[in-house]
Amino acid sequence: MKRLIISLIALAAISFNALAVDDEQVRLLVSKLTLEEKAALMKFDSPAIPRLGIPEYNWWNEALHGVARNGYATMFPMPIGMAASFDEKLLQEVFSAVSDEAIVKYRQGLKEKAGNPEVSLWYKGLSFWTPNINIFRDPRWGRGMETYGEDPYLTAVMGCAVVRGLQGENGEKVHACAKHYAVHSGPEYSRHHFNAEVSERDLRETYLPAFKDLVEKADVQEVMFAYNSFRGEPCGASKYLLQVILRGEWGYKGIILSDCGAVQDFYNEGCHGYCANRAEASAATVKVGTQLECGWAFPGIVEAVHAGILDEKLLDAAVEKLLYERMRLEENAAACPVEEDALCCEAYRELSLKMARESMVLLKNEGILPLKAEGKIALTGPNAADEVMMWGNYNGTPHHTVTLLEAMQARIPDLKYVAGCPLATGEVDMATLLAELEGYDTVIFAGGISPSLEGEEMPVEVPGFLGGDRTTIELPAVQRDAVAALVQAGKKVIFVNFSGSAIALEPESRICSAILQAWYPGQEGGTAVADVLLGDFNPCGKLPVTFYRSAEQLPDYENYDMVGHTYRFMKEAPLYPFGYGLSYASFKISKPRVRWGKKVVVRVKNTGDRDGEEVVQLYVRKEGDEGGPVKTLRGFKRVRVPAHRSRRVVIPLTPETFNWWSEEAHDVVPSKGKFTIMVGTSSADSDLHSKRISR
Repeated sequence: MKRLIISLIALAAISFNALAVDDEQVRLLVSKLTLEEKAALMKFDSPAIPRLGIPEYNWWNEALHGVARNGYATMFPMPIGMAASFDEKLLQEVFSAVSDEAIVKYRQGLKEKAGNPEVSLWYKGLSFWTPNINIFRDPRWGRGMETYGEDPYLTAVMGCAVVRGLQGENGEKVHACAKHYAVHSGPEYSRHHFNAEVSERDLRETYLPAFKDLVEKADVQEVMFAYNSFRGEPCGASKYLLQVILRGEWGYKGIILSDCGAVQDFYNEGCHGYCANRAEASAATVKVGTQLECGWAFPGIVEAVHAGILDEKLLDAAVEKLLYERMRLEENAAACPVEEDALCCEAYRELSLKMARESMVLLKNEGILPLKAEGKIALTGPNAADEVMMWGNYNGTPHHTVTLLEAMQARIPDLKYVAGCPLATGEVDMATLLAELEGYDTVIFAGGISPSLEGEEMPVEVPGFLGGDRTTIELPAVQRDAVAALVQAGKKVIFVNFSGSAIALEPESRICSAILQAWYPGQEGGTAVADVLLGDFNPCGKLPVTFYRSAEQLPDYENYDMVGHTYRFMKEAPLYPFGYGLSYASFKISKPRVRWGKKVVVRVKNTGDRDGEEVVQLYVRKEGDEGGPVKTLRGFKRVRVPAHRSRRVVIPLTPETFNWWSEEAHDVVPSKGKFTIMVGTSSADSDLHSKRISR
């Protein structure tokens, strides 16, 4: 049951009862290791040390939205879609399910290894390198779909929920990992040499808050440093990021690890040019606290010690921590009561569907939705039948994926389906398409883009895309033209947009009868979309990112200054604002009342004929701060309101609600002064009620 501990006791004659990371007995074990063995144990693919009974272990595992790259698992929506739920309790439940499946997978891996020593343990461990809590500051970034949006507060709340779900409320399950630390959000095509320059205010106000909260509030057990440089140094060599802030100011006690190949970027040709070789790079990153490398540079540790540029004592502390965490994780897995039949179980399929439903964001509805199933309805578009698209990236494989085509055919036996249009390249024979759609006045167009076009550092040669990023944010021209032609032919088009990022849908917003943002919604996504279109589920998702009118509203992609980026610093009107999302119900929110300076109270009235859910959002602005955010999210609450009824909603006001940049503290701290608080249904001024307060 305690395989690693027992084997170490037997072979090293050391007792591991009530171990602590700095326990003298652990130090004794580490003292028995050779320099080469210590260096090997600091690599992600840690080999066995048979003479001390230490088994092989692989730290690299992924669970971005379900256990990934290891066969069958339940697949939930991509994080950007789950962020649209604004439902941190459901998100924690999702990742508790993911950790259950992860432990089952780990046990299966051990059985496979016992039966065949040649079996790889890659993607079979208990340390999961998620969540990605970088700020999705620009929609052109290909990996933004892995994040929880553009807002620091929302990202922090949702990120903490992921950590608590994976690790358990008391750290009794698996490891989570906050990544990519820090100031990392593209470009993908230059990430191995890109240098992010930001002001201290932007660093503290935008790029670091989520990391701070995951460390201080959720006790995240691992932090991964990013590929890019920060202020002229690779993030993994930055004493300021790793020692002064992470270890010093925040008191982080967990594991620091590299992104995969990031240490090699210190010296590889065409990268940062920070070191001459792997020995210098290994020394540079270990000296600032890195304990674990994902990559292949750490053989340089041995060379660095022999060259006198790295003290072997630094390795001892790192290996002690790594061995102890391995023991603790194995104990957790052995003690966890989860059974093997939890994997891909019906309860988790239903949970995936619940989250997919809550992720749907209705952007436009001219009264055409919900559809009546008995009408003459056609379905077309490149994403109607693509199940792989729905998995996003960093994915596992579900037993079954419900596409939109499958879900709609199950509801509408006479549904007309025509593939009709390619994703991004090629042409549409509109005459043929219109002929096939003759007699069908209502057309659902399943469009958008795909993880085959946007994602992590990928070789894409398609107009509008570069290295995983986007160079334009509009819908691919072939789809835009097809939608316009359908509308011109008299069709009422319901556009379902599948994407991991904001699409500039300005022409479509003018001509389509309805628009639904579906993200990459996971294995149950088709059912979730159909439920919304046909009215079986009342949409309640909210945008976790701004949908811009065009790329002309965006600053320079490579400029990390926040001026003009995201709703917090944008002064012109976007196409669809952060926090926006429609419902089949209609809601009115009263003017906010502040009680004793400790809470905001509003009443939410459902003036529609259907029960529905609304997300009440609290924004704050500090008066007189010309360089600060025009508004910034500081609270939200999801509330269900029956038709023609109202509900009282209370959002706490804490010192953190008024965290603001201080020139004196050179940090974001609870602030005094005059503030405007804004409460409503989105970040748009027209959707908010304001009240000025002093504190």
